[in-house]
Amino acid sequence: MWTVLGNPRFRPLFAAQVVALVATGLLTVALGLLAYDLAGTDAGVVLGLALAIKMVAYVVVAPIMSAAAHRVPRRTLMVSADAVRAAVALALPFVDQVWQIYVLIAVLQSASATFTPAFQAVIPTVLPDERDYTHALSLSRLAYDLESVLSPALAAAALLVTSYHSLFVGTLVGFLGSGLLVWRGLARRADAPTDPADAPNRRARVTAGARLMLADPVLRGLLWLNAVVASGTAVVLVATVTIVRDELGGGETAVALALACFGAGSMVTALALPRLLDRVHDVRPVMIVGAVAVATVLALVAVGFTVGGGWAVLATGWTLLGAATSAISTPTGRVLRDRTAEADRPLVFAAQFSLSHACFLVTYPLAGVLASTPVAAPATAAVLATLTAAAAARTWPRTVAEPVPV
Repeated sequence: MWTVLGNPRFRPLFAAQVVALVATGLLTVALGLLAYDLAGTDAGVVLGLALAIKMVAYVVVAPIMSAAAHRVPRRTLMVSADAVRAAVALALPFVDQVWQIYVLIAVLQSASATFTPAFQAVIPTVLPDERDYTHALSLSRLAYDLESVLSPALAAAALLVTSYHSLFVGTLVGFLGSGLLVWRGLARRADAPTDPADAPNRRARVTAGARLMLADPVLRGLLWLNAVVASGTAVVLVATVTIVRDELGGGETAVALALACFGAGSMVTALALPRLLDRVHDVRPVMIVGAVAVATVLALVAVGFTVGGGWAVLATGWTLLGAATSAISTPTGRVLRDRTAEADRPLVFAAQFSLSHACFLVTYPLAGVLASTPVAAPATAAVLATLTAAAAARTWPRTVAEPVPV
């Protein structure tokens, strides 16, 4: 898996992803603590709404920017998005009203909705070999998981000696570093805009990726799996701060460590999957088992909190949830690549980015409303995960044909 870092084009892009992820992770911890500082016991509602605004930006902005991106130099687009994110990180420490959080999150996540699909779509071009790309996907997933462990750990260490406002400085530095690495990593020839003569009109391009996904039974199944991931992840990201602070009596450091458990479980799965996927070319069983595991763990967490399991339930449940969601998320890029033509990939990756985050428009606010009751949030998420996992298994056929052209 690590040999793919020998590719001189992929290496700086991967480094850009890592530093941007660390920045995002620090921001996640700081934002939760800022919400608690401003809203107290209503922090779950504030954080849930802030993350829902993030999802609106992803759903609306990603397909529009992808449709327009063929006219814009890719390197310029991604670096500009990082610059906007850095500017928002610079402004967040000065927030003293809840509505200001909502405005800045909308701007920041609109920039992320521009950056991330463009980044995801360029990797198959940089690594055309299937084995290299599969390893890059696992390495990318590992980066997400290391961030989930490293960022809360860094945040916990920083919070021992300073306030959470300093975490926003780390976020600023991370986004600036990401922009510099992208500028260096993408050669000038890759920075040229692509505007093919036979490109469809802009309105058609906005919906083209979604139409490609809906026309393919495998990708329709993937859409249901996105909802499973959203069910589990929303409980962790939204409810953790309220559960730790109000129910378990923990402090700021405990919040960061609880989030690190989720990342640790996800990292274990990401490390194990490359060898498994090298031997098992059909990713469907891996992803379906992951979906069933998400629903099962959520139900067990709800039962555990009912009987007063406390810290043991939280740490174990969050670790297992991380492992289960990673089993779905890690192979996703491989599925998208295998089911689409190269010319369609930017549109399909953007559609996946947008539609997968649309699921969080339901799960984030729901988790926020239920966060004050530690049993209700995972129990409700377990029901959603069960229904969507069953729909995914039914929609994604065991034997698949070639992708359906649109």
